[in-house]
Amino acid sequence: MPQITITEIFRLSETALAAHGADAAIAAEMARAIAWAEARGNRICGLYYLESYCQQLRSGRVDGRAVPKISRPRASELRVDAAHGFAQTAFAAALPQALQAARDTGLVSLALHHAHTCTALGYFTEQIAKGGALGFGLTNASPIVAAPGGKTRVIGTNPIAFAVPDGQGGVAMMFDQSTTTVALGRITMAKAAGEPIPEGWAVDADGRPTTDPDAALSGSLTSAGGYKGWGLGLMAEILAACLGGGVLSRDVKPLKAPEGAPHDLGQYFLIIDPGQGDFFDRLSGLAEVVTQDDGARMPGAGRVPADTADVPEALWQQLRALAGETP
Repeated sequence: MPQITITEIFRLSETALAAHGADAAIAAEMARAIAWAEARGNRICGLYYLESYCQQLRSGRVDGRAVPKISRPRASELRVDAAHGFAQTAFAAALPQALQAARDTGLVSLALHHAHTCTALGYFTEQIAKGGALGFGLTNASPIVAAPGGKTRVIGTNPIAFAVPDGQGGVAMMFDQSTTTVALGRITMAKAAGEPIPEGWAVDADGRPTTDPDAALSGSLTSAGGYKGWGLGLMAEILAACLGGGVLSRDVKPLKAPEGAPHDLGQYFLIIDPGQGDFFDRLSGLAEVVTQDDGARMPGAGRVPADTADVPEALWQQLRALAGETP
């Protein structure tokens, strides 16, 4: 398996996206998001998505030249029409204003709508934390989760992410997770590898537990922690779709399909300024309690992004081909 530098992953991804119709600035932002995910071992949100980005740029399912429109209907509310472009570029356009609004008001909501899938929510909340604020993000996705005890797909994997600043331009804590037992990509990767999945990850089309990835993909994923995860998934649905202005998971088409209507998703963020009090002293005290045992840590704390990533040979050749560098 080739080991590729993150710098090279960024370069080839940027070249591929530009070659398939993305403006230079948009191609660079999306390549940063891909490289960010690969540097953290998150291939599902990295190179795994590049081919579909390129295909959808060509088909028009995502607009590689979209110009986001930012409005501020209230002092503590920003809304961004992503114009059926990438969520990452719409977020980048609004973030400076959103951080300033949080400093002015204490807390601001930032809602993106008419947006493409955002893949890794942590990419967004980390930027909020590095900007000095606490960031909470949610989104929804194509339907793949039934209610506990049911069999009809209602919501998506509906991830949530949270990041906390350390007061020195870094991140004290961060997590990014789906509200399902596993991400959908884990099922598709098991199918591609011809491997079974653990019981508890999914149910088949009749609502029965299954270890067959094909049956899982025809059925539903399970919510993490049963009813508890189901509630969190519905929370993400309500904030991202109902309040944020995206479509319901029920109406989201398969995200990686090369053609079709734009994703039209919503992403919702709460940006909280820690103020001038003793927040960071209290946070430091909490971290001491959490890490008092060997091996215990604050989620995401001290994690250093890798300089290289192991890229499967087929994916490496696909990346080169998309960038027009096939030997």
